[in-house]
Amino acid sequence: MTNPVLAALAQARLRAAPMFARWCELNGASFCPAAPQTLARFVKDCSALGIERLWPAVQDVAKLHASLGLADPTLGGPAADAIGEIAAVMPPRSWPEEYKQRFKSLPYDIQLFVAAHEIRREKTLRRAQNDAAASRQKLAASEQSAIKLAEGAKNEDSARADT
Repeated sequence: MTNPVLAALAQARLRAAPMFARWCELNGASFCPAAPQTLARFVKDCSALGIERLWPAVQDVAKLHASLGLADPTLGGPAADAIGEIAAVMPPRSWPEEYKQRFKSLPYDIQLFVAAHEIRREKTLRRAQNDAAASRQKLAASEQSAIKLAEGAKNEDSARADT
């Protein structure tokens, strides 16, 4: 006969992170607490699901561990590397190489935010540079017009003086 408290706890864990719990049952792995290597293996094994379906499952594991006061096995290390391989979010082009390596260790949702923010920032910067270039061209054209007008007025003055 099974202990009802342990059975209830197992059911609660299954509801908290069902995909990972089922994978652990099938693979004889410890569900909670989970080792980062176990989570990395789960991510690699389930990579065919795609990051859109896999990331919520990984977040369920993180939330469960946090709610129990346990270390989050999803942060950094092998789990982050496995998620990064599937997600393939490119680090910002403007970042130095050593920080591009660190970017890959960030959680997937933070990578998405930073990458999107950098893309928006670069577009805004390019737009501002293009606007500045257009303004410089207009200013140069205005200056050329002013010079031509001044030269025309000078020529008229000199023609009047000759008469």
